Amino acid sequence: MKAYLLSLLLGVVVGLIYHVVGVKSPAPPTVALAGLLGMLAGEHAITFVRTLLVHVTS
Repeated sequence: MKAYLLSLLLGVVVGLIYHVVGVKSPAPPTVALAGLLGMLAGEHAITFVRTLLVHVTS
């Protein structure tokens, strides 16, 4: 849980810095969130498939 809070805090800090400096985000927010969702889905998919394989082979 600590890693999630730290990640969120750093994201907010970087967003504030981008706003103050006047730099646009490298990706539109929707695209960035879709990419993060894909990364999370891929990470959890591997664990899910491993769990299924353990149940199927045993």
